[in-house]
Formats: sequence, structure tokens, C-alpha cells
Amino acid sequence: MTDLSQPIAARQSLTAELDIGGMTCASCAARVEKALARTPGVTRAAVNLATERATVASDAPLDVDGLVAAVVKAGYAARPVAAPDADAAAAQPGASTTDTEAVKRRQDRRERNALIVAALLTLPLMLPMLTEWSSAPLALPVWLQLAFASVVQFGFGARFYTAAWRALRAKSGNMDLLVALGTSAAYGLSVWQSAAHPGDMAHLYFEAAAVVIVLVRFGKWLEARAKRQTTDAIRALNALRPDRARIRGGDGHERDVPLAQVRVGTVVVVRPGERVPIDGVVLEGRTHIDESLITGESLPVAKEAGERVTAGSINGDGLIAVTTRATGAETTLARIIRLVETAQAEKAPIQRLVDRVSAVFVPAILAIALVTLIGWLLAGASGETSILNAVSVLVIACPCALGLATPAAIMAGTGVAARHGVLIKDAQALELAQRVSVVAFDKTGTLTAGKPSVVAFEPVGIGRGEAFALAAAVQRGSDHPLARALVAAAESDVDGLEDGVGTVGAQRAKSAQASAAQGARLKAALTLAVPGRGVQAEVDGRTLAIGSSRWLAELGIDLPPAIAARAEEFAAAGNTVSWLMSVATPGAPAAALALIAFGDTVKPGAREAIERLAARGVTSVLVTGDNHGSAASVAAALGIRDFHADVLPADKARIVRELKARTGGIVAMAGDGINDAPALAAADIGMAMSTGTDVAMHTAGITLMRGDPALVADAIDISRRTYRKIRQNLFWAFVYNLAGVLLAAFGLLNPMLAGAAMAFSSVSVVTNALLLKAWHSGK
Repeated sequence: MTDLSQPIAARQSLTAELDIGGMTCASCAARVEKALARTPGVTRAAVNLATERATVASDAPLDVDGLVAAVVKAGYAARPVAAPDADAAAAQPGASTTDTEAVKRRQDRRERNALIVAALLTLPLMLPMLTEWSSAPLALPVWLQLAFASVVQFGFGARFYTAAWRALRAKSGNMDLLVALGTSAAYGLSVWQSAAHPGDMAHLYFEAAAVVIVLVRFGKWLEARAKRQTTDAIRALNALRPDRARIRGGDGHERDVPLAQVRVGTVVVVRPGERVPIDGVVLEGRTHIDESLITGESLPVAKEAGERVTAGSINGDGLIAVTTRATGAETTLARIIRLVETAQAEKAPIQRLVDRVSAVFVPAILAIALVTLIGWLLAGASGETSILNAVSVLVIACPCALGLATPAAIMAGTGVAARHGVLIKDAQALELAQRVSVVAFDKTGTLTAGKPSVVAFEPVGIGRGEAFALAAAVQRGSDHPLARALVAAAESDVDGLEDGVGTVGAQRAKSAQASAAQGARLKAALTLAVPGRGVQAEVDGRTLAIGSSRWLAELGIDLPPAIAARAEEFAAAGNTVSWLMSVATPGAPAAALALIAFGDTVKPGAREAIERLAARGVTSVLVTGDNHGSAASVAAALGIRDFHADVLPADKARIVRELKARTGGIVAMAGDGINDAPALAAADIGMAMSTGTDVAMHTAGITLMRGDPALVADAIDISRRTYRKIRQNLFWAFVYNLAGVLLAAFGLLNPMLAGAAMAFSSVSVVTNALLLKAWHSGK
């Protein structure tokens, strides 16, 4: 971890992040942001009160020292956030977060202890109020009240004076200035009354000033504890990072090393129950991996050789050897953490209203307090009554709730989204997602599995088992997706294959064992790929071919009418039709031996996802490069009325733009391939499946960590609920301040009640945001 207490070396970059200290309200955040924005070269500055972090960007290299100096000049503390380093992250994963949490826990304990002492000193001052119902009210001597009140006012209230003085030096105001002025007025009035009327304790308000200080500090303590809960998602993700790995050397021996020593290509051994320390590909073994905290997938996922595993996931029941593909800051987990941190630090567009209000808030409250004081004096009230009403205005008018309303909800919303496998890139994407009215879906890999399977196998003139064995022998050495699907189907020799995009039937043919045994005996020789047509090979003394209908016609093979009709039906349903054929030899004409139909299966839950979107008023549209029959079949299976087939990648973007123009609403695009990138960019918001390509994920505003279309509905639902919380928070924050100031100005709130209401407003806003943590998919 970088020691941030040391002198800061001059560093230059196009972006910078600063930890800001001393902010207490929305006015503070606005002032820091203004100071940073005025720094030469800065093009954008955003300050998040909830995370106490500033993000600064520029078109030219930034001087971090200059940024820190600007913040200090504005009256606040600042220090640069250490840039991520791959080796450091690997060597001490989560160390920075752990150290920061330890510091915060110590600060929390100190603040709690200070509150207890301040409350114990304040309680005796409240004796007259607590015992006024008795015949002999209790009260401390004036000198003792003065002593206790002075310790609370200038000891435990010193932070308010310090922060208020910094604000005044910067020619601005903040919440601390309001508290300092209000409590000082109540304390000063009490001192004057005790000197002017010795022995008369009826007009002393030491308890009002002390209680306000205790309540404000108590509210800030509760607020800080609540704010930390909004970053639970980040802490949970950081906790997934192992700090050591077991590597296998060239001699086959295993040894335990720090994660920093693991390099790309290193073979890492992961035992059952251990966390996977790196991103990689399974080299040996078979197991189940729990990826719930990364992808939101509730059930363990089966993994075997050739499949990817992710750092931070938990190995289940088998020992595996993994070839390393990424470590440290380059792992998927590290990128997820950075993405969530960035989204939580961003300022939402709706925050602009709060910024405009907070810029004039403190001066306006000071003016209202002055008007209140003068108004009550002119109305004939006593000086102490006028001062107390003005004090109440100052105390209740804390802009903390306004500053926390938006960032607290965004942090809670993006955190719960990340836990359920939805990564939201920034606040802009979050705001757009809640307004989506149309979702354009790619088909292959998004709504369908993207892996072809045999949906029909119909022999012509020979037995089913023999035909399957011959076909499997021809294709067994090929890596083509259709070849792998055919071999897999032959190995199970499944009867009852459904046509269309339906799933393969589950009943095995009676000849399954005989077919498997025969297929194992048959070997292909002289295998030859024929471009654009298929593959040809010698099997058991016969020249066989598997290929397209075009090749069938070129070989002059005539089909029985019934089989030809079946082929047309499969093609019309969007399936790929192939044939097992025997090639003409002397004395034996070419002939069709079997009809093979390949199709893509709809993902489980895809229809439910489309129905969930429809229930939320979102229209689904299918946009695919596949043929019309395939598109129509998938659309019918999912209940999608509007579909576009035979669409080129560039045309996908055009269709998205047409949807935007036609509907006038916000259009999202969900896809997973490189060919979807133009459409993802053209849409108002792109949603990329992480099971797809990095290009698609880089282009999208939202990344879905599982290839599950239900996450599209989840992303929209989380976004809508988050913005509902933001609107609720802003409404109540404005109501608190408006109603509270009016009540105080009209003498209906005393300073103690005002302090309690002010503390409650901030805590209630953060607590309301934290209710988002109870969100579950499908709610």
C-alpha cells in the first residue's frame, strides 16, 4: 500500500482520483468540485460526498500536486488515490482496502467514545427539563452548567469551529458554519443571561447548545456507519482475492508461492474448497465452481478441461490444474471491482439540481435566520426568543441529506447489481436503463445457446444405428461446431429428436449400444474437406460425404418425395440441413443415406425474461443475421412479435437507430458478439453478455456477467428501483429542509428538536437507500 502520509511526488496523468477529507454536506462537495474545476487544465471534476472521493479529468496531463493544493486552499484535506498496480495487487490483494477499513474502524471507535463522554456531560444539563414535572425540579449550579457546557461546546464541538473557519477563509459556508453559529448563539445567550441575572436559571440554554452538538455528532456517526454499508459490494469483492497460489513446476512438483510470482502461462493447482487465485483455462481435472459472488449464478457451474475459470471463485469437489491467463489487476475480478468503484464514484445527471441548490443553500439559510431574528424582534418578542428561533433555523437547515440522496442510492444500487451479475459502467448508464422502453436482442449466443445441436436425424434406406455410426466416423476428427454436435448426438444416439429450435428428446434408441459399439470400430481415412460443400472420407471401404443440399444436388442424388418434403420443413423452420451421402463408385450410384438437421436451442428462461420485460412495459425486438425461418421460429418460441432477419452488422446499427426514431423512447441493445458492437454503440444503452467478446463488453454501458437474458430485465428493474430511491430521497431531503426551516422560523421548533430532526434527515436518506440491498431477481 502506498503511504499517503508521505510527501506527494509530482505525478502527471490525464485522470486523477483524490480522497477528500473534511466534507460534511452538499455545499462542501460543491465547493471542492468548484475549486478543482478552476484548476488549469481540468475539463471535468466530480465530487462524491458519500465516497468522499473526487474524480478529475483533463485533455492534457494533470499535475496531482496542483489539484491537492487547490483542495487545501478551499479548506479541505486531499490525497491522491494510489493507482492500481498489477504486481502490488497480486502480492497484497485487498491490502489497501483492509488498511483503510482498519483506519475507519478505529475512527468509528474514537467517535463513539467521544459521543458517550459528550452525552454524559450533557445529561446533567438537561436535569431541569427532565424533572420539571416534579415539585422540586433539579438543576446544577450555574457555574457547573457553564463548565460542562464549555467542555462540550469548545471540546467536542471544536470540529465545527475548525471546519467553519476553513469555510470562511475560503469565502463560503457549510453545515459546520450553521452549527457553529447556532450553538454559539445559544451558548453565548446563556452566558450573558447568567451574568446579567445571577441565580436565575429559567433563561439558561446551555442544554440546547450541548444537545445540538451531541445530536449532530451522533447523526454524523450513524451516517458514516450507514454509508459504509453502501460499499459492502466492494468489500465483498475485495475479500475474494487470495494472496497465494500453488504452482506446478516443470518437474511436476508443486510449491506454494505469493500470487505476485505467478505469471501468464504458469500452471496453478487448485484443491477442493480453495479459491481460484487467477483467471485461466482448466488444463486437467473436472470440478464444480461456485461463481455466485462474481456472476450472481446461484448454483455451482461444472468445469472441465478447456473451460475458463475466474479468480475469486471457489473450487468445489475436484482437484484441477489451471493454465494462467491473467493475474492481479488484469483479472476479471479486478476489472469488476474497478468498474463498480467507477460507477459508484460517478455523479448522476439528476445530481445537477442538488448542485445548483447547494451552491446557494448556506447563504440563503443565513439570510433566513437573520430575517427570523429581525422579524421576531419587530413582532415584539424578547431578544432570547428571537435568538432561539434564529438558532433553530440555523441548526435544522443542514444540507447533508441533499448531498447524500443521490450518491447513497447509486452506491447501493450498483452494489446490489454487481452481486447479482449486472455491472453498470457509470451513473449515466444507470439513469438511461431505468427509462428503457425497447430492447433489441441479438439471437445467437444471447437468446439462444449459440451451440448447434442435432434436432433431427432421419436415415434413408439403412438402419438408424448404422447411419449414425457412419456419420460419426466421418466427422470424429473435425473441430467444426456442426461436426462436434453430430458426434455428440451419435454417441448418445437419441431418438425422438424434435424439429425447430426445440430441445433434443431424452429417450435413447433401442440400437444405442449397438450403434456406439459399431461407431467405435469404424475409422475414417483419406478425409478431405470440400470448401463450401462439406467433408468426404473413406469409411469401411466406402466413400462417404456429409454436406449441404447444394452438394447433394451436384452429385445428382434423387430424394424420395417424403424425405425431400421433410428437408423443406426443417429449412423453413430455420434449421441447417445436411446429408450423409455415399459417393458414386463403379457399380454403385451416389445415394442419400440420412437427413441431418441442425438447430440452435433457446436458452432456458429466455421466454420468461421476455415476459418480465413485457410486464414492465418494455418491448422486445429480435435482430439477427440468421435466415428468416430461424428468426421466425425463435421469435415465435419466445413470444416476440417484431423481428428482423438476414441483418448485416452495419444494418443492426441502422435498425437500432430506426427503433429510436420510430418509438421516440430509450432503446437498449443486448448482444454478445463482435458483430453486435456497432449496434451496442448505436443504442442509447448497450448490454453485453460477458460470455461474448471483449469488444462487445467494452462498447456496452452494462455488462451481464452470465449469458442469461433474464439479467436484461434485472438491470432495468434495479435501475428503476434505484432511481425511485433517488427521487424519494430528494423529495424527503427538500421537504425536511423546507418544512423544518419554516417551522423553526415561526417558532415551532426549539434548537434541540431542530438538531434531532437534522440528524434524522441524513440517517433516514441513507437508510432508505440501503433498502435496495434487499432486492432479488424477479421481485
